Amino acid sequence: MRLDLSKIRSADERFEHRYPPDAFRKEDGFLIVEPVSLAFDIHKDKRHFQLAGTVRTTLELSCSRCLEPFVWPVDATFDLRYQPQTQNVGEGEREIEEDDLSTAFYDDDTIDLGQLMREQLYLSLPMKPLCREDCQGLCPVCGMNLNRATCGCTRGWDDPRMAALKALKRNS
Repeated sequence: MRLDLSKIRSADERFEHRYPPDAFRKEDGFLIVEPVSLAFDIHKDKRHFQLAGTVRTTLELSCSRCLEPFVWPVDATFDLRYQPQTQNVGEGEREIEEDDLSTAFYDDDTIDLGQLMREQLYLSLPMKPLCREDCQGLCPVCGMNLNRATCGCTRGWDDPRMAALKALKRNS
């Protein structure tokens, strides 16, 4: 999944491709369940390239409350500038500017499209994946999925370190 930059002749070109889910290695945190559509416009300026487009697919995530799998549609847009990798990139200290966040580097006249798509998929993930907004999660005592059924567990817990304070409160 590499883009050969030496084959780009004109200043503006279009790239579109669909990759099957099994073309990607297994990722931590999600599973790709539908083909990944990658489409972008390429703008060439000497040895600098700007790629602006979208990544579309469907992921399977685990709910962070009940641990059940659910699907997450992805329609991520990106606008990245690529410039050639040089020997001294990253050396020295300097303040990161806004443009640095959308700049990437390529080596050997190729751009790793697999890396670009993985980055966009990770950026599209929610901070806390939930199968639904009102997910009840798991019972902390017996582990039952509270979205499916209720259990009779007592969820109250008294901190033994507070026993002395509770005794004072009862005596007053």
